[in-house]
Amino acid sequence: MKLYSVDLSPYSSKVRMQLYAKGLEQVAIERPATFMTPAWRETSPIGRLPVLELDDGRIIPESDVIAAYLEEVFPAPSLLGATPKQSADVRVLARLADAYLITSIFNLAGGQGRPVREGELRDRFVAGALRGFEALEEIIDGAGGYACLGRLTLADCALVPALFMVENVLPHSGIDNPLAASPKIGAYWAAIQSEPAATRVLSEMRRGLQARLEAVLKAEAAAG
Repeated sequence: MKLYSVDLSPYSSKVRMQLYAKGLEQVAIERPATFMTPAWRETSPIGRLPVLELDDGRIIPESDVIAAYLEEVFPAPSLLGATPKQSADVRVLARLADAYLITSIFNLAGGQGRPVREGELRDRFVAGALRGFEALEEIIDGAGGYACLGRLTLADCALVPALFMVENVLPHSGIDNPLAASPKIGAYWAAIQSEPAATRVLSEMRRGLQARLEAVLKAEAAAG
């Protein structure tokens, strides 16, 4: 089994953190050589990352679908709840991280050949990110340094890359970092970064961000 992934992708990072938390070292993690080229669609018709390739060559796209598949195939340790309501609580937090924070900031910042958003479109993505952040401050638990249930769950796997984006990408879009005004999220963020799976994936994301910044500087130097 192989996960196609890149360091800075928050969607890929969600799944990598899940793999680390579950101890699934048998799943290879690889940057696809054809990513960002037309040939990549031969592997992923959607053209996005991450993609999970099964041992028989079949593929599963989309981070949420991959996460659900991994939970079913490798149920222990569980990153969901012990009851349907607990699992729903996990999924609500993960959904906030994905649909409001990651997606809004990802779209706001551009990337993959897209320009940084401006005007009304920019305002819409900013509003989506801040709306999600305000909701997260209301419902996050934070007990034991985790998003909910007092242990590591899929909510943390989604929130860690989301909050990395909030801290490292949102300010570059001219938006004040909302962490300073959000005591519950701020306390959670300070605590979760020392969790081993989170530490590992955050190190990878920082490496990816550094590579992205160096590429931008190189392109600007070549153009100027």
